[in-house]
Amino acid sequence: MTQPARILIVEDEMLVATEMEAILEDLGHAPVGIAPDLETAMQLADRSIDLALVDLNLRDGLTGPEIGRLLCEKCNITVLFVTANPGLLGTGIAGTVGVLAKPTSEADVKRAVDYALRVRHGERVTPPAGLRAFG
Repeated sequence: MTQPARILIVEDEMLVATEMEAILEDLGHAPVGIAPDLETAMQLADRSIDLALVDLNLRDGLTGPEIGRLLCEKCNITVLFVTANPGLLGTGIAGTVGVLAKPTSEADVKRAVDYALRVRHGERVTPPAGLRAFG
């Protein structure tokens, strides 16, 4: 059996974050924490994380794009944005996998997480419906 993926949730709406956490646990993954802002995300980033699900507008403003860039560049974490405002990302942020538009379903999250983890492991895969891939 493969190890469960260690996943960071960067989301300031606690109801959304805890729902996502429950979905990830149901899928057999290991959520490592919920970060509502840049400072918390960077504090949690040293926990050998495989994937981060990052919203754009957080408690400290529009810091999601910067968090995504830092997690990719400085921490070697695969980043998938999950936001109600995917247009704010333009053509994407170098190193990040893509963006899943909110609202999402459990099935959407499962497909997006599976895709992001397969990309992390070097597989060439087609993005699922509802996910806009970068690069």
